[in-house]
Amino acid sequence: MKIVGFEATTLNIPEDDPLANMPEEAGRTRPVVILRLRTDSGIEGIGVTLYGGRMTRSLHAAVEDLAALTVGEDPLRIEKIVAKLRAGTGDACGPGGIFTLALSAIDVALWDIKGKALDQPLWKLLGGHRDRVPTYASGSLRRGLTDAQAQRAAQILLQKGFREMKTQMALPGNPTPAEEVRRVRVVRDAIGPDIKLMCDINQRWRPEQAIDIGSRVEDIGLFWLEDVTAADDFAGLARVTAALKTPIAGGEYVWGIVPFRHMIEARSVDIVMIDLARVGGVTQWMKVAGMAEAFNLPVVSHVMPEMLLHMVAACPNGLTVEYMPWMLALYEETPAIEKGQLVLPDKPGLGLKFDEKAIARFKA
Repeated sequence: MKIVGFEATTLNIPEDDPLANMPEEAGRTRPVVILRLRTDSGIEGIGVTLYGGRMTRSLHAAVEDLAALTVGEDPLRIEKIVAKLRAGTGDACGPGGIFTLALSAIDVALWDIKGKALDQPLWKLLGGHRDRVPTYASGSLRRGLTDAQAQRAAQILLQKGFREMKTQMALPGNPTPAEEVRRVRVVRDAIGPDIKLMCDINQRWRPEQAIDIGSRVEDIGLFWLEDVTAADDFAGLARVTAALKTPIAGGEYVWGIVPFRHMIEARSVDIVMIDLARVGGVTQWMKVAGMAEAFNLPVVSHVMPEMLLHMVAACPNGLTVEYMPWMLALYEETPAIEKGQLVLPDKPGLGLKFDEKAIARFKA
């Protein structure tokens, strides 16, 4: 089997909130690049990448340039192809940026082909630790909502069966620590004590702020505090992690596998969050998961639940899947949720098929 062709398309995906209908900014979209990688046996693998922002045209071009290097290659030799792509860029790329984002789309598509060729779902190929995995609702309890909106969103998520959900601190308007704490209590009171509640800071605090406010919310029983300060401040993160009882999660902004080694060795986080696009695809995601396991740390995903449930379910230290649903509209069918858990698909590869009507509607 050989790769014979490819097609990349840029889309603008609405950043709506289909879970609770609580968008922070109505009408906002996010550009993504999708890839179809085709073989001479008729098997097509799909991949998706994002974070190009105003450079999405450059990301699209990078996906096409790298995909061209795969033509003629055996798609089952994934590490060989990844090495070829790295070599093919000369000195134009480092461990992060446009190259890694483009690489991730190709790597994902290769694994999709491999699963389809072997007639096995990806989660089984990668280890098959379990066939269901916990998931948490994300994107509904945003920092820009009023208290009433946050309470309403929380109740909707409970009604939909979620047992885990994420809110945010670092509220707009430079609030006092007391106001930050009050808002989290509003959400906790709305969902009760037994629901796992995560809280994302999105790198908006300094380490001393994180320690101060984090210590004030310890009685609320957060499942984790996420990205409390600058993602590459491994020493600062370690200070926060050592000071607080609440687990600290981080890693979604980390590029490639080597920085994860530095982060983990510095004991910067209690929970390792791995972003599929920024790490470089399925191949690199699983390497970081293995690295974390060696340090007795759990791993969690960031966005794209329809793909990342495979990786979290495959490894023994997979903890939970972020259910950020705004890309689900790209597909004809996505994994079901039962009693707060994602059900792993039996279909080969990713188990996903693009919805052609949606692709046409979102095409940039």
